[in-house]
Amino acid sequence: MVLSGGVDSTTLLYDVKSQGYEVFAISFLYGQKHSKELEFAKKTCKLLSVPHKIVDISFFAELAPSALTTPDWNVPEGYYTDSTMKQTVVPNRNMVLLSISAAYAISLGAKKLFYGAHAGDHPIYPDCRKEFVEAMKNALYLADYIGLELEAPYVDMKKEDILRRGLELGVDYSLTWSCYKGGQKACGRCGTCTERIEAFKKVGMKDPIEYEIEIDC
Repeated sequence: MVLSGGVDSTTLLYDVKSQGYEVFAISFLYGQKHSKELEFAKKTCKLLSVPHKIVDISFFAELAPSALTTPDWNVPEGYYTDSTMKQTVVPNRNMVLLSISAAYAISLGAKKLFYGAHAGDHPIYPDCRKEFVEAMKNALYLADYIGLELEAPYVDMKKEDILRRGLELGVDYSLTWSCYKGGQKACGRCGTCTERIEAFKKVGMKDPIEYEIEIDC
């Protein structure tokens, strides 16, 4: 499965493991400013005794300019509904990451490849839409004679629904990172921080990570 180290993919890792699968996790250093997320992915995999591979494709940042990958672009602050948040789209990122992950999965003889696309991403990120997921399902199934199945079980779920599932599974959310800025503490102002903070409020749980700003719980 593809593991970023954020809330969605970490919850999915717990979820898939709870279903009895033998799980192998893969993460990517693609030139993202918030590569700190990989430290948390590594910690979660160690906690759950899951083999974990981190693949360095830093060159991708040169090919796919974005506020998340380009040094002189500022990460916008606000809600995902704000037009400025389109600056955080990394062109074709998920297709690239899924393609590499599929190669790894096929080499392992895996029958399924999981990734954590969810409903909250659809309006802004084109490669999280159900149409994209379905197209990739068909492509990856035909990519090799193994018939690899792409699974995105959270594609119709909102962030708070994923959190509720995670609470049932006992996910340690202190070992997750969402902030696009990758500072010492989460900024609390970028789109992913804002979404995360509101999701924790909706489930009535205090977010266990530290923020630069005071969070009204």
